[in-house]
Amino acid sequence: MSKKPVLIDLEDTSDTPSVAEAPPVPESAAVPAASPAAMEQAARIAARKSSRLARWFWGLLVAVVGAMVSVATWDFATALIDRLPVLGWAVTAGLAVLAVLALGLGLRELAALSRLRRVDALRQAAAECHDLETARALARRMEGFFKGRSDLAWQRARFSERCEDVMDPDALLLQIETDLLAPLDALALREVEAAARQVATVTALVPIALADVLTALVSSLRMIRRVAAIYGGRPGLVSSWRLTRTVLAHLAATGAVAAGDDLLEPILGGSVLSKVSRRFGEGLVNGALSARVGLAAMEVCRPMPFSQTRRPSTRKVVQRALTGLFSKEK
Repeated sequence: MSKKPVLIDLEDTSDTPSVAEAPPVPESAAVPAASPAAMEQAARIAARKSSRLARWFWGLLVAVVGAMVSVATWDFATALIDRLPVLGWAVTAGLAVLAVLALGLGLRELAALSRLRRVDALRQAAAECHDLETARALARRMEGFFKGRSDLAWQRARFSERCEDVMDPDALLLQIETDLLAPLDALALREVEAAARQVATVTALVPIALADVLTALVSSLRMIRRVAAIYGGRPGLVSSWRLTRTVLAHLAATGAVAAGDDLLEPILGGSVLSKVSRRFGEGLVNGALSARVGLAAMEVCRPMPFSQTRRPSTRKVVQRALTGLFSKEK
């Protein structure tokens, strides 16, 4: 039995919907976006790695200028002693005190760098902990690291009572997080949310060129320093800058600062974002990126990696930090 071909009329447009009947474009499609976001610019500026030639140049320049200043200071002091002995010796004593203070500041920076390296060593040991013996050794190191913290005295006492009864390495690591690090996580999250709100507010309300970039950079520096201090890092001036470069370099490498507005619509709602101005939209994007920088700082400064149950959600942190600026429409 032969089959006949089926003919389809492609010109039949009786059931084709009209263009005029198409639904309107959703209002949330007009969400203002920061292009480019100031927080992204600040992160890339701070995370940019200098070349070896530039490092040699600045190192040699500092050495030459330091030698010139030292020789000029010495000549000034000796000439003043020859002319006015009393005044000359007084100035010499002041310069000696200044040199001692500079040495003290240098030792303080070295101590801060050493403490940051100790935090890195603890985090690396926690990541490589797979048996009960190394977990107990890590617990003792954690107790020693937080020994001088009066705000954790009660938590350390409770942890000392409980840790001896734990016979599972994963449970012991979770106990360290629960007893010693959970209060510090709460304080660090509070700092991150405050910095995100500040960046969003200044970007939205201050119509000055480069004000948002400077605010984002300064707020990030202060936030990273405070987060490190909360976890026991106690960074100084040089160590704070080094820590900031580490945090922002990680963000730039992973591309986390390249997307900020993707979080805002599901958090705040398209009906809210579609009604704010472009400047306020940029403020929200910069605030979201500041929150991401803060969470990265927590991961870098925390002496132990986050477990899956205690890792803070970026979406929830951004929501708590920014939903107070605008109210959702019901």
